[in-house]
Amino acid sequence: MSIPATIEQAATVKKYLPWVVAIALFMEQLDSTIINTAVPAMANSLQVSPLSLKAVVTSYILSLAVGIPVSGWIADKFGTRKVFSLAVAIFTLSSVLCGLSLNLPMLVAARIMQGMGAAMMMPVGRLTIVRTFPKSELLAAMNFVIIPALIGPLLGPTVGGLIVHWLSWRVIFFVNIPVGLAAQYLIHRHMPDYYGEESRPLDVKGLVLFGTGAALLSWLLEIFGEHSISAPMTFGLFALALSLLAWYGWHSQHTATPLLRLQLFDVRTFRVSVVGGFITRLGLGGLPFLLPLLYQLGLNLPAWQSGLLMMPAAAAAMFMKLIASGVLRRFGYRKVLILNTLMIGVTICTFSLITPGTPWYMIVLLSLTQGFFNSLQFTSMNSMAYADIKPADTSMASTIASTLQQMSMSFGLACGSLVTAWYLSGLPQSDKVAVTSALHHAFLTLGIMTLFSSITFWSLRPEDGESVSKGSA
Repeated sequence: MSIPATIEQAATVKKYLPWVVAIALFMEQLDSTIINTAVPAMANSLQVSPLSLKAVVTSYILSLAVGIPVSGWIADKFGTRKVFSLAVAIFTLSSVLCGLSLNLPMLVAARIMQGMGAAMMMPVGRLTIVRTFPKSELLAAMNFVIIPALIGPLLGPTVGGLIVHWLSWRVIFFVNIPVGLAAQYLIHRHMPDYYGEESRPLDVKGLVLFGTGAALLSWLLEIFGEHSISAPMTFGLFALALSLLAWYGWHSQHTATPLLRLQLFDVRTFRVSVVGGFITRLGLGGLPFLLPLLYQLGLNLPAWQSGLLMMPAAAAAMFMKLIASGVLRRFGYRKVLILNTLMIGVTICTFSLITPGTPWYMIVLLSLTQGFFNSLQFTSMNSMAYADIKPADTSMASTIASTLQQMSMSFGLACGSLVTAWYLSGLPQSDKVAVTSALHHAFLTLGIMTLFSSITFWSLRPEDGESVSKGSA
């Protein structure tokens, strides 16, 4: 493992590394939030229904879920600096290809490539942070990384709305070019180059089993209710996807170097953080896609106004990052995760009350509340995952956590779209009254799901996560 040679070099790395990772995360977050705001305009330009454009979002998240498992092995073998730099380059280039796409299949293909770049970018950046900072400084370092990255969600909806309103939706992808170039400059100056402590062969069989199973399962969720597919075929493919994932589970127990070492789930705090986070994100995953639809189709707002209504959540998330350490230190992970999950569920349900007559300040207040609780939830789950992980296992833990996080977002997005389509009951999406009603029922359903997901955190102990939260004082 390559590490800083002197105390001065180590201090320099700690000073600039959070900014290096934050710039890349800013680009990724800016990209995703801009796209969500532009969905109606993109659908009109490409002559497809708005809900069918979930393939543009789902394909990106799906490629993350398939690509992330191999990112840890790649970083261990070739070094964090080279892999992170390559990831940013792929993401920037594919952004240009997205903007040049002429139809939906081309756009989806470019988004898959973009997702593969992000698949290496996120976990490798997180891995570098975990390896650089001791556990006592980890929560503060992660929060520092996230605060600049949240500028993306803060600016994305408004920038995307203004671009769509005054220019072509294609321009939204070209915004990544200068950000990507700036990230490359910082990477080559300040990114440490860590390697794995020991060389391990790539688990090709595991990659095929897990990647195929995860991709097939997500694809089934994406097409369900959107295309004509028989019930027996759906059941057969669903059984095949689960069989592939189960086969991987068996395979991982009988190979010396599995792609994802599932034995890490024996660590209780890691297990609760990852599994609980997966279940919670099923309710949260659809919000970035459904809220712009509610504002633009249900409330008949232009894209730029819809973007403005998405900004308060990002602003509240940034504020929460400043106080999250103190909250966790004062109340502990168990109390925070149980109560905060309940509050998120209530907040999601409250979006079902928004109608064209709802005062704008009430929507802003609700958005602030959503961003506040969501930010605390993600900070808590992401940091607790490493509380009891040994240093030698950080690469594998980062890979597993990032993989399941992205899979849950993919499933959550598909779940939100699927629930909305089910409540729409085949009515045309041009019927704004029907769309609004379907979205209201979807928010209630997702909110109730989130309320029940709080059960997953009951097995935590009051002292869990103290190695992270107490050291962040």
